[in-house]
Amino acid sequence: MPEVTFKVRWPDQTTADYYSPSTAVRAHFTAGQSYALADFLTRSRAALHAASERVRAKYGYTCSSAMDTLAEIEGRAQEFGAQPDAEVLVVGVG
Repeated sequence: MPEVTFKVRWPDQTTADYYSPSTAVRAHFTAGQSYALADFLTRSRAALHAASERVRAKYGYTCSSAMDTLAEIEGRAQEFGAQPDAEVLVVGVG
């Protein structure tokens, strides 16, 4: 499976690279697009679950790395939950 990394800029202007085991994330994110925090989380969940399911379809088991990435994103997002206008910029999708 082709692995993909995507880079985001969080509301505090820090950036982070995240891993996906498949190109499924490309259907959920657009490079250069900002998303409201809640929308970014919804898209992250959909993208990484879809990626994990692609792994399951090919290998017979889901991808724990995709779920680890999702947990990392959800944990980071909690830091900005009190900011009603928080946005996350998708800098790039590899």
